[in-house]
Amino acid sequence: MLPAVLSGLLVSIIFAVAGKQLKGTSPWFMPLLPAALFTYFLSLSPQISGDNYLLFSYTWVDSMGVNLNFRLDSLSLLFSLLITGIGTLVMLYSISYMKDHNQLDRFYGYLSLFMSSMLGLVLSDNLITLFIFWELTSISSFFLIGFNYTDKGARKAALLALCITGGGGLLLLAGFLLMAGIAGSYEISEIISN
Repeated sequence: MLPAVLSGLLVSIIFAVAGKQLKGTSPWFMPLLPAALFTYFLSLSPQISGDNYLLFSYTWVDSMGVNLNFRLDSLSLLFSLLITGIGTLVMLYSISYMKDHNQLDRFYGYLSLFMSSMLGLVLSDNLITLFIFWELTSISSFFLIGFNYTDKGARKAALLALCITGGGGLLLLAGFLLMAGIAGSYEISEIISN
C-alpha cells in the first residue's frame, strides 16, 4: 500500500529533478500511473465487504507512536477509486488541452503530488500521518491553483487557499493532539474503537 500512496510523490520528484529533460517526450504515459492505481484499488475491492477492511502498517517513528498505517475500508476504497479515476481522466484531458503549454512538466508534477497527498489523506489510520498528508494536499493545491503564476488573480487565489488551509491545518493539528492525549493513541481505528 505504501508504494501505491507514495508513487505520485515519486513522480513529482522525478518531474522536479528531470522535468526539462522529459518536456520533449510524449505526455501519453502520464495517465498510466492513476490508471494503474485505479486498477490496483479495484483489485482489492473483493476483500472489502461489509465491515471487512485491510490494514497496512509500516513503522515510522515508533518511539512517538507515529506509524504509517493505512486502512482500506469501504469508504476509503470509494474515495481512492474516485481520486485515481478522476486523476486518470484529468491527465487524459490535459494531454490535448495543455499540449502547447511550456510548463506541462510542472503541471504533471503538481497533479501527481496532489493525487498522492489525497490518497494518503483518505487512507491514513494515524492522526499525525493524516495531518502530514493534509498539509501536502494544501501545498500541492496551492501549486495547482497558482500554476499560471503570471496571472495576478491566480497568485491571489493560491495565497488565499494556502492561508485558509494552513490555518485550518493548525486547528486540525491542535484537535488531533487533544484527541490523542485523551485517547492515549494516535491510531484512528483505536480511537474509534474506544
